[in-house]
Amino acid sequence: MLSRLQQFIDQLQIDTSRASLGFWIAAINVAIVVLVVGGISISAIGSLRDLADQQGKSRVQLAGAMAREDLRRYGEDALVQAKTVAERATLQRLLANRQAAAIGPYLRRSCNSDTITSCAVFEGRNLVAQAGVPLPWVEIAETGAEQGERFLVTAADAPYPVLGASAQIGGATERRLYVARLFDDKLGRALTDRVGLQIRLIGYRNFVGSKKVDDYTRLHSAGLSDGRSAVARIESEDLYAASFPVFASTGEAIALLEARLPASDIDESVGSLVRRLLITAVILAALAVLAGVILGQQVAGPVSTLTEAAERLGHGDFSTSIPVGGTKEVGKLGRTMEDMRNNLVELTGALRRREAEAQAVLGGIVEGVYAVDKSRVIRYLNPQAARLLGVQAHEAIGRFCGDVLKPCAENGVRPCESNCPILRARAEGSSQATERLNLREGTPRTAIITSASPVDDLQVQVIRDETELEGVRRARDSVLANISHEFRTPLAAQLASIELLREGMDTMSGDDQKELVLSLERGALRLTRLIDNLLESVRIESGQLGIRHQDVSISEIIEDADILIGALLRQRRQTLELALPDDLPNVDGDGPRLTQVFVNLMANASKYAPEDSVVRIGASAADGVVTVWVEDEGTGVPEIETGSIFERFYRGADEEPEPGGLGLGLWIVKSIINRHEGSIHAERRDGRTRFVVELPQAKAE
Repeated sequence: MLSRLQQFIDQLQIDTSRASLGFWIAAINVAIVVLVVGGISISAIGSLRDLADQQGKSRVQLAGAMAREDLRRYGEDALVQAKTVAERATLQRLLANRQAAAIGPYLRRSCNSDTITSCAVFEGRNLVAQAGVPLPWVEIAETGAEQGERFLVTAADAPYPVLGASAQIGGATERRLYVARLFDDKLGRALTDRVGLQIRLIGYRNFVGSKKVDDYTRLHSAGLSDGRSAVARIESEDLYAASFPVFASTGEAIALLEARLPASDIDESVGSLVRRLLITAVILAALAVLAGVILGQQVAGPVSTLTEAAERLGHGDFSTSIPVGGTKEVGKLGRTMEDMRNNLVELTGALRRREAEAQAVLGGIVEGVYAVDKSRVIRYLNPQAARLLGVQAHEAIGRFCGDVLKPCAENGVRPCESNCPILRARAEGSSQATERLNLREGTPRTAIITSASPVDDLQVQVIRDETELEGVRRARDSVLANISHEFRTPLAAQLASIELLREGMDTMSGDDQKELVLSLERGALRLTRLIDNLLESVRIESGQLGIRHQDVSISEIIEDADILIGALLRQRRQTLELALPDDLPNVDGDGPRLTQVFVNLMANASKYAPEDSVVRIGASAADGVVTVWVEDEGTGVPEIETGSIFERFYRGADEEPEPGGLGLGLWIVKSIINRHEGSIHAERRDGRTRFVVELPQAKAE
């Protein structure tokens, strides 16, 4: 429950820092009182309204029951009066003498009362005389005979239902006196006066014949369904109403008795109680606010003093002691903060001494040192690092380390994004990388950066300048690597041709021998061009090589490469399959350089593919780009998907099928393709290794 309440408060996003503790204590007290008093008040008001509603329904139901009981009593009074008049000798004599004309006036005098509306005398089934309101006496007499001495009749021709009684006149069973009283407004007013609430009488036939449907219709229908009564509050007229069906002894519905009670009589008493309850709740809430303010001042006073002391401590003022006072918890907090102040005084002194020692060490070493946070933002830079990078320490602090060191991009990607030693050290514990930095003087400098693992969100790097040493090493490695790699491929082709010539000297035809000699000649020319290429590779490294832009046919490039590398394919019994469209457009590039590209790709394919396999070359053109691919049936290397095989000095992790070079071939290929504003990538497809070269199409003159 508490956790759900805390989640609800968190969702409200209440900023408790905008007010004092005393305010919040008072607010909490007020909130608790409001919740309790409000909850009790709402519950009490609801209960009062429910009780009032029950009282109103009970009153109107009781009034209806009393009115129905009065109807029963009226029936008994009618029976008494009918027997009284029937036993009079005058009426018996008039009937015996057949003086029908005199019976009517006699009945008008004898049946004239508040409880009798009309009366009639029957002899057998014949109406002798009647008095009062004309009624369908024949129908009434027939229905009364079914019900007995007292009856309730709803006649078709009568305007209202009839309540009546019958009595035997004298000893003649065929002579009877009938008295009746109508269920009219007069009877309704009489019932209203007796029960104290408004009573209405509705004939059953009138109710059934009415097409009006309202709240009263539903109330009377419920009463008829229940057979006894129904009660409800009629909101449209703001009153309580009860319906009591009136049935004859035969079970026939005669009338509906409706009792009404204005709801205002009930609501006024409830409203008075609600007003008194609300006034009490407001007084209690005011007292709670006053008590909360007083209590908040007593509790929050020592906390405010302790807060001021903590602020001074946070600003570095350790000279002022922490006051101790207030409640038990506040006093304990004050003593704890005083102990913390004493510890901070001692710790600050020790840290200042350690800082002086560290500054002396960092200022005395030769290497540059800088520290970065978890976002690789520089937080410290010693003077040696600042001099190496050509910046002021205050200018570098707070900046991203890559923006200060400015490492040269590799293949168009800055090392900060792909090969950062700081990120590697976080995963491996430590790392070292050689990077070329574009510093202010404009000449790239080579630096070795050693990165340690992070400690307390800071990560220290040591940077050492090796520009001159790296220049000498790079020049030596570049010459040796290019010579060892680039000479191997054409020399291998020439050796293969010499071996074929030696083995077939006695059996080979003159044309075949001539072809091999021509191949040796072409190989010698190729070696000459390779020497030029080695010199150009140095210029590639230094960025001084220019590419000659000409319209070059890919078919001719592949043919030249096949002439130079075909002997290697035949030696390994490998077949070259070409799928070059006849309408393949020319490319914009340097023919000798592109020939060098496909010689290296075909040599790699021959080298890594098994013997008796097929090397395939295909091409296509679309959207101004010519795509050429070289595919072999070799197993490839795991690093083919990452593109690392195009890095300089890359050697496959697996054992090569034959002695290999120093890992310069594909690097030179990628360098030449990049200078043609093209691209190259490798992929595995259907168990084959494929190198895909994309070159810009030559523009039409």
